[in-house]
Amino acid sequence: MDGTLADLSSAYTELEERLFGPADTAHEQPAPELREVEQHQGQAPGGADGLAGKSRRNTTERRDDVWQAIESTPDFWTTLKPIDAAAIARLYELTCEHNWEVFFITQRPQTAGRTVQRQTHSWLVDHGFPTPSVIPLSGGRGRAAAALRLDFLVDDTPQNCVDVLADSTARAILLVHPDDALSAASARRLGIGTAHTIGDALDLLVSATAARANPSLLEKLRKLAGWK
Repeated sequence: MDGTLADLSSAYTELEERLFGPADTAHEQPAPELREVEQHQGQAPGGADGLAGKSRRNTTERRDDVWQAIESTPDFWTTLKPIDAAAIARLYELTCEHNWEVFFITQRPQTAGRTVQRQTHSWLVDHGFPTPSVIPLSGGRGRAAAALRLDFLVDDTPQNCVDVLADSTARAILLVHPDDALSAASARRLGIGTAHTIGDALDLLVSATAARANPSLLEKLRKLAGWK
């Protein structure tokens, strides 16, 4: 969900600036999976000694304050803006057209208000997907992909794509920024497909669906996408 369909990064930055003012350096990217693990296990940020330790502690405390603000906001996950306002409705149309089964897998920390599953479900309905199947996870994507017998995973996190390749037969599509050639090249070396936007990823899935009955087209698509 986050970084693929929902724009958590902008909301996180806005909260961080509201709490601490504009940053002198680039804003830390939100890591909902890590926060969910900390929340699930009841972990507290660890301390450290020395100047470097103080800097790390300050960074950790800053991150913790932002997440506490998020977690105290009722139904926070329903407030996010979509990354591509048209993509979710288009995904639903493609689901109907090609008879796809789509699962929205997410690892988000709990906030005040409704459960993560219900918030995510409401958000998807509000943005154009009337019948979403939402699966909240705590842990890697690979075993879930295997259990659901997924064909493809679209994600913005390399680790999630690697987990899926390691533990399932699904092919992964990693969303990478057009200027991030290093991440794109690294993904392709691992056999992970890449796309710049969710719209590009949907185009790739449409092509993959059409190629199932055409081995030569499937081979061309495999090379184009970067799949092994």
